Amino acid sequence: MSDFALWPVLAGAAAFFAVGALWYGLIFSKPWQRAAGLSNTQMKTGSMAAIFGLTFAFEVLIAMVLWHLIVRTDPPAFVVMMMAIGFAVGVMIPAIGINYLHQRKPLSLFMIDAGHFVFGMAAMGGIFVLFR
Repeated sequence: MSDFALWPVLAGAAAFFAVGALWYGLIFSKPWQRAAGLSNTQMKTGSMAAIFGLTFAFEVLIAMVLWHLIVRTDPPAFVVMMMAIGFAVGVMIPAIGINYLHQRKPLSLFMIDAGHFVFGMAAMGGIFVLFR
């Protein structure tokens, strides 16, 4: 396996993106909007192409880092999943938690966003298991 492989990275990022689409589009759309304090008018502002494009670019970056770690360590499948979910629980969620504490964001917003990271990273890990 190469340190960088385009297809696993893109597929892993796409899996994370798909989880986000379901998470924020179908499952938690209204609760997330309320917790974030965003009005319907505010939700219509901004460039959706830029928002979604940058979201996917960040997810590609996350996928590149995780793929690199997997290639370097060559762990069994269950460890790949532990690494993916562990990255969410041990790095991503604490990072947003620190920001949300200082920004006085509600616990409900933190829980919704933290759940997205756990399930998104699990989906990415699952894709990476398939590509190994």
